[in-house]
Amino acid sequence: MAPVTPVIGLTGGIASGKSTIATYLEREYHWPLLDADSLAREAVRPGIGVLTRIVERYGEGMLHRDGSLNRAALGERIFAGTSEAQQERQWLEQQIHPWIREQFREAIAQAPSWPPLLLVVPLLFEAQMTDLVTEIWVVYCTPEQQRARLRQRDGYDEAQVRSRLEAQMPLAEKCQQATLVLDNSGPSARWQQQIKQWLQQVERVE
Repeated sequence: MAPVTPVIGLTGGIASGKSTIATYLEREYHWPLLDADSLAREAVRPGIGVLTRIVERYGEGMLHRDGSLNRAALGERIFAGTSEAQQERQWLEQQIHPWIREQFREAIAQAPSWPPLLLVVPLLFEAQMTDLVTEIWVVYCTPEQQRARLRQRDGYDEAQVRSRLEAQMPLAEKCQQATLVLDNSGPSARWQQQIKQWLQQVERVE
């Protein structure tokens, strides 16, 4: 099924500012959006098969008392910085990504031709979901900014920062494959102007 036009895949590196830009597009331009991180949390709710498979693989220690996923315990396992942890992260993604893809496909099938449908997908390239979108917008900031934001926002130490950055394709490589690179290394007015210019090009300035 060919996607409606346009379907924009908003991606970037961890802590590059994807959520900030997605919120802006939703608030200022009223673009409908689906967020892969939010869908990933839904995918591991009690009663959904993904959580059952996680427990079968790792045991009941992955659950809180109320039966919900202990995300911190799972994170320690898949971001431990070892080759085994990398394999476990890949296994987990293989459980979650097909479920997310199906939610995206259903939304695309129902979307009108305008406004654009925004898919916020941190692992757009890694999860091989680029075929779902007509445009790829990559949010850019410097590696130093990423590290600083991860330490300040999430309280990660240097080892945790490094393991999360290494789990993703380098941001520079994503930029090379982008339809549009939104520069979030400086003032927000910079990427806001880039979005306005894109809208002018498609003759949809509001």
